[in-house]
Amino acid sequence: MAQQAYMTETADGGSGPERPGSRLRRLLHRMLAPWRNDSGIWRRGAVFTALALLLALVMLLHAHVPNTVGNLGSLTETFLPWLGVFVPVLLLLGLWRKSAITLIAVLLPAIVWLNLFGGLLTDKSGGGGELMVATHNVNADNPDPVGTARAVAGSGADILALEEVPASKVAVYEQALAPTYKYHAVEGTVGLWSKYPMTGVQAVDIKLGWKRAMRATVTTPEGPVAVYVAHMPSVRVKLKAGFTARQRDTSADALGEAVADETLSRVILLGDLNGTMNDRSLNGVTSQLRSTQGAAGSGFGFSWPAAFPMARIDQIMVKGVEPESSWTLPRTGSDHLPVAARVNLDTPS
Repeated sequence: MAQQAYMTETADGGSGPERPGSRLRRLLHRMLAPWRNDSGIWRRGAVFTALALLLALVMLLHAHVPNTVGNLGSLTETFLPWLGVFVPVLLLLGLWRKSAITLIAVLLPAIVWLNLFGGLLTDKSGGGGELMVATHNVNADNPDPVGTARAVAGSGADILALEEVPASKVAVYEQALAPTYKYHAVEGTVGLWSKYPMTGVQAVDIKLGWKRAMRATVTTPEGPVAVYVAHMPSVRVKLKAGFTARQRDTSADALGEAVADETLSRVILLGDLNGTMNDRSLNGVTSQLRSTQGAAGSGFGFSWPAAFPMARIDQIMVKGVEPESSWTLPRTGSDHLPVAARVNLDTPS
């Protein structure tokens, strides 16, 4: 009896072992039978089909979504990768409605999403890198600044940038980081710690009225590097005002101008930009520098909020150096994750 379960009729009326392909064909036949006998599969699902086409258009033409009303364009671009979540949802809805046109339409947003973000799904990191850098928004209300400082110092970074350091906690971070970093400087609420000598330390005016950006020349064994640390103004999503980012956008333009005026050929920008690489409002910066995560990371590298990261607003960006790897570090007492990268200083200074 057990043998008969795996026997089937042969062409000459006998029996023989059933081929796996035969079982698969019969399974597909049973699954598709209700669809073949349903004359409405090409008429149902018009709403879901329209949603699939709209989703594809938003992702494809996100740069044309206007910012005039509540900075809707920047809001869309901040969370653009998450629009891909709607693709499997629409696929399931198409199957539920037995709608052939919906299933075909869902291919469009799937293709657009893969074209935009498919490259981030692969691991592009290498094993080299002469210099390791890291940046962390430590959060002014961090309940454990000492533990946070020791955690990021323990990452092995040669150069470390910290943002949102309150004046009352500067000494705490200085003391905790002193055993690892011989050189450091703090300007306002941002600071830079380095294992290599630092010169030319100065605040960078990002049109805020107080110091949240700085620049220094770090003299590495491979030569000098201009290192910028920046903390862009926060953005808010408000019911009546939408995505309020006017001050952030102004500061980003000012930072872009400072980078454009830089005289050194090697540049590294570390900081919390309160925006993603997709956000058009950061074009003044992103058009000049490469993201280490995009060039040599694995995955999206989301850094905020730390409890459930949904966007990479903490950035490491470079010019004149080659990214080798980029990643997020373990969670600390902050609401941001630290991010790190290894780079090769392979261009002449």
